[in-house]
Amino acid sequence: MIDRRTALAGVVGMFGAGLFAPIARAAGAAQASRIPIISEGPPSIAVFTLPQRALVSALSERIIPTTDTPGAIAAGVPAYIEKLLADWSTPEDRKPIMAGLTTIDTRSVQDYKLPAAQATPEQQDALLTLAMNDQLPAGATFFEAFRQLVVTGYYTSEVGITQEREYLPVPGEYNGAFLYSQVNKVYSA
Repeated sequence: MIDRRTALAGVVGMFGAGLFAPIARAAGAAQASRIPIISEGPPSIAVFTLPQRALVSALSERIIPTTDTPGAIAAGVPAYIEKLLADWSTPEDRKPIMAGLTTIDTRSVQDYKLPAAQATPEQQDALLTLAMNDQLPAGATFFEAFRQLVVTGYYTSEVGITQEREYLPVPGEYNGAFLYSQVNKVYSA
């Protein structure tokens, strides 16, 4: 079975040169096998307040929602994000995430008269779209870093590796005529 350390080392290729610094640090250490698995133990410091933690959960679930497979919350992504930001980031690394959460929450109160964590999924999607399209102050910077944290947290979790994808250490033979319509899951190794 693949573990989070091995999966994290493979994430580097997915994002390339634009990899968010704390993920790159953790992946580099994982490749050197000098660290425990990221998800072990609580974060060394509390990065988020309770309202921020609720917002991170809500936005994570909007990026990878529950469908026929578990979403970001079920995979433990919000806790992973806090652990990674606590133990593998500098205060400077945290700034775009913290500022982005504040900006999204402020915009939600302005537009919807309620905190973003309590907004409807459609309203949260609209807020994330504003950030993604850089229509919020430093929105694109926040969105790219946050999206990387969510995707990395999800696809290095047991849920992401075993339920969203299908783990085959040695996939079957090559079949150049295999119909795409017969593909059930993407394989990870």
